[in-house]
Amino acid sequence: MRLLLLLCLPLFAFAQTAPPYQVKFTTEKIKIDGVLDEQTWAAIPTIGTFWQYFPADTLKAVYKTEVKLTFDDKNIYVSAKCHAQHKNYVVLSYRRDYRAGSNDNVSFIFDTFNDRTNAFLFGTNPLGVMREALLYNGATDNTFFSEFWDNKWTAESKIYDNYWTTEVAIPFTTLRFKEGTTQWLFKSYRFDTQINEQSTVVQIPQNQLIMNLGYSIPIVFEKPLRKTGANISLIPYIATGNSQDFVNRNNPNNGTRFNVGGDAKIAVTSGLNLDLTVNPDFSNVEADRQIINLTRFDINLPEQRQFFLENSDLFSGFGSYVINPFLPPQGNLGGAGNQILSPFFSRQIGIAKDSTTGLGVPNRIVYGARLSGKLDDNWRIGLLNAQTADDEFKGISGANFAVASVQRKVFSRSNIAAIFVNKQTLHPEMGRNLSSFNRVGGLEYNFTSRDSRWQGKAYYHQSFSENKQKDAFANGFSLMYSVLKYTFRWAHDWVGKGYDAEVGFVPRKDFLRINPTLGFSFYPRTRLVNRYSVGVALEQYSMPNVGVTDLTAGPFLSMSFQSSARMLLSLNQNYTYLFSDFDALRSNGKLPSLKQGGSYTYYNASLNYFSDQRKKWWLFAQPLVGQYYDGTIVSLAGSINYRYQPYIALAMNFTYNRINLPIGDNNVFLLGPRLDWTFSKKVFLTTFLQYNSQFENMNVNTRFQWRFAPVSDFFLVYIDNYNTANGQSRNRSIQAKLTYWFNL
Repeated sequence: MRLLLLLCLPLFAFAQTAPPYQVKFTTEKIKIDGVLDEQTWAAIPTIGTFWQYFPADTLKAVYKTEVKLTFDDKNIYVSAKCHAQHKNYVVLSYRRDYRAGSNDNVSFIFDTFNDRTNAFLFGTNPLGVMREALLYNGATDNTFFSEFWDNKWTAESKIYDNYWTTEVAIPFTTLRFKEGTTQWLFKSYRFDTQINEQSTVVQIPQNQLIMNLGYSIPIVFEKPLRKTGANISLIPYIATGNSQDFVNRNNPNNGTRFNVGGDAKIAVTSGLNLDLTVNPDFSNVEADRQIINLTRFDINLPEQRQFFLENSDLFSGFGSYVINPFLPPQGNLGGAGNQILSPFFSRQIGIAKDSTTGLGVPNRIVYGARLSGKLDDNWRIGLLNAQTADDEFKGISGANFAVASVQRKVFSRSNIAAIFVNKQTLHPEMGRNLSSFNRVGGLEYNFTSRDSRWQGKAYYHQSFSENKQKDAFANGFSLMYSVLKYTFRWAHDWVGKGYDAEVGFVPRKDFLRINPTLGFSFYPRTRLVNRYSVGVALEQYSMPNVGVTDLTAGPFLSMSFQSSARMLLSLNQNYTYLFSDFDALRSNGKLPSLKQGGSYTYYNASLNYFSDQRKKWWLFAQPLVGQYYDGTIVSLAGSINYRYQPYIALAMNFTYNRINLPIGDNNVFLLGPRLDWTFSKKVFLTTFLQYNSQFENMNVNTRFQWRFAPVSDFFLVYIDNYNTANGQSRNRSIQAKLTYWFNL
């Protein structure tokens, strides 16, 4: 019995705690100007001492960060005084929603339900540029961070000779919390580029993310928090534009169009929010960064549409993720998602398969409704219903999408969750092979110990369709143990041949996947290296009656440098069995394919490298060299970046693949120069080109944004796609959109 208790102790260990911070009520009107001259700020204490997270995690921060909190009937206020060596700071641009790495900034995180699982993040920098994000699943991985969320709050900063200050006002209507509560959890962290230090108000070991919600401070309000009256926001829009499809000149969408619609956000309770949308228009959403996919399977890209973002983990957090604790985070570089599968993927709503071409194309959403949030301290719910329209020209039937999920908190940071997804096709006769319905039910257990050493998941999903396929299931299990000196992770997924989640992300079926990883970390603290990890990883897919179909295995070396540069080097043994023909030359069908039934063992080396992003010039590179099936490959992807702060950020994104196989040779490349010109904190211009040799396409995308009022914008977007084989335009559009946020 004693031995059992000793083995279980790590599961119930507590993260470092701190005494509660008393948040005083104020009647003084605080002017948000970055100048801390109000009597309130002088009268209240600093929240605590900041500790280093990088380069060490056991020392106090070299330069102080003094954070204070206060509140009134409508807002919670935060101030910070960030001491520094001098007044020269690294600021990426005036662009909102920057990522924290490699620039000067301070962030504030509010866990309003004290569950160490979900939270709101707000941040600002020496120029007063703002960022906000939603954190979920305990923020134990960079995957669980949604920077596309946008809401109403204010912040300003001011620079002095050897420090900078910031003031923040966050309306209680922007947050979700239990009415009458007197306690939240809070944390703050800061990036100081002048001495290359990262610090946080509570000590966090370096093997955990700096934003991990398991490491927080309780804050106690002087009096219970109350609702501030009706919390209703209306966000109407008007949009107009002209589109021309030069390939399909009979496309009914050609010509000038005028749209009116909008969104509404209604706080049903202080923890439960209702989102409504009617005839939504997503023309202002930034285009996806293109990727040359060398694999045989689809990849997913992040959701950026505001309607789907708040509490998105209640809908899209189900399924299996690729989590590599040794892979350097990519920040704002974008790229493919990392899900193995998901029963619900919101980008399936509003995108349908053109039955005449088989390609994914936009499909108009008629309306949508989402009810999501907290019922109490232990229960969360998510309900979604959306309707898409018929498109007879493309052979697309309208469909109704309904999703219901419920989550019950267990232990300190764990939960049991269930989801049900239903797609009802309204006119299946409009297209080929359209089923009248598709449904998926799932049950999951998500586990995180309070100190974040243990993380895991177990899930089971079942799909239901008209043809009643056999083996329509998916299940999996993962468990990771991570401490300073070593990390071990086991994950497996088993997906049946008949598992069909039409509203989800299921790139492949009929497989058993195993993915163990073991790594050991060392902290030499030399002038060059801060930390390095060595280990071995394996990812293997097997099919019944076939055996192993895919395998990647080998040792890796991960290094974090004192300059903040980082890299991951992997040596890989690969095995691939082709159960269908594969266009390995990535020629889009122009060159021969590798044939079904072939099996290949090949070896290569890959690298992920980020240089010091505090510099005006910095580099991200992903080279891959070695064997590729029965030939060779030389591949280089990445970006070269230049910053003329705070106005201009230039990037040259590139991918080059030189593939040599016995069936032929091919050079596949993608070039994407990008200009981000931020004239001020309100006016932005982004323009980029994307030339993709695989599809012989040149994409031009220019997006102008004027934020003339809080969360209210005017957009002007120009898009052109050219066929580079003949120089002709494939399609062209120019769209103007005006939105305004009303609080009732």
